[in-house]
Amino acid sequence: MKLQCAILDDYQQVALTMADWSVIADQVEIRVFAEYFSDQAALVQAIDDCEIVVIMRERTPFKADLLAQLPKLKLLVTTGMRNASIDLAAAKAQGIVVCGTATYPEPPVEITWALILGLARQIVPENLAFRNNGPWQHTIGMDLAGQTLGLLGLGKLGSKVAQIATAFGMNVLAWSQNLSAEHAQALGVQPAESKAQLLTASDIVSIHLVLSERTRGLIGAAELQQMRRTAYLINTSRGPIVDQAALISALEQGWIAGAGLDVFDQEPLPADHPLRRLPNVLATPHLGYVTERNYRAYFGEAVADIQAFLAGTPLRQIN
Repeated sequence: MKLQCAILDDYQQVALTMADWSVIADQVEIRVFAEYFSDQAALVQAIDDCEIVVIMRERTPFKADLLAQLPKLKLLVTTGMRNASIDLAAAKAQGIVVCGTATYPEPPVEITWALILGLARQIVPENLAFRNNGPWQHTIGMDLAGQTLGLLGLGKLGSKVAQIATAFGMNVLAWSQNLSAEHAQALGVQPAESKAQLLTASDIVSIHLVLSERTRGLIGAAELQQMRRTAYLINTSRGPIVDQAALISALEQGWIAGAGLDVFDQEPLPADHPLRRLPNVLATPHLGYVTERNYRAYFGEAVADIQAFLAGTPLRQIN
């Protein structure tokens, strides 16, 4: 009898075309779910007979209460090697092997710059006016050359964002709780004296930190009020790093000029959410990792993870 495998949240319905699943077809029966399960009971009913589940990033959390309702689950494959929405300890206690895949740093860097450029040059309102026979040229763009980009985080992603900023002729500041001044200076980046100094000195602030207890709520009302009224905030990391209620107040009351967002506290974002209607928000539905190269790596290595698990030698085990 074949093992049952569910692929969850295949929004674009491409999982089966991004890898060769035929190599496990004699041992595994695969079914794909394109729609997000907002109801956990419905999710459990759909996959409670599965020994294997493949999940895309953090679209569906696998916390202890969900895992407890999936007694047959033996292998959970997540795309990427870090997934804060999985309770790894609960999975281990339940005997569930959790494996990951490779991921590329370039796509989230590219979406960061798409948001920065979109806001700076007012691409969306100008395009809408163009398509709807509106005013020909009704905004004035923000220059990037000579402006200051403040980076919260200068790791793998922040470093690449900094290199592009330098190519645009921007001044770059960086701050994090464990920033290496030597690393910053090697990139031509000025280490900020403090988070507050970075916020007050930057024309654009972009977040490139891992969500943790240290970074959750790192940017709240006080921090947003320290920013320039002409400044933009970019978040392509994780929604909860920024206090959502404070951000909405900042955007509504003009504490900052606007925000470019790819991540949210709740995903998918509810249809009536304020961030969907604010005119000074440029937002994308967590597209940072959604590129063909990443998807081929994700699903290709998911197949390899399943093969290795079936052979008794798990690959890329996280827990």
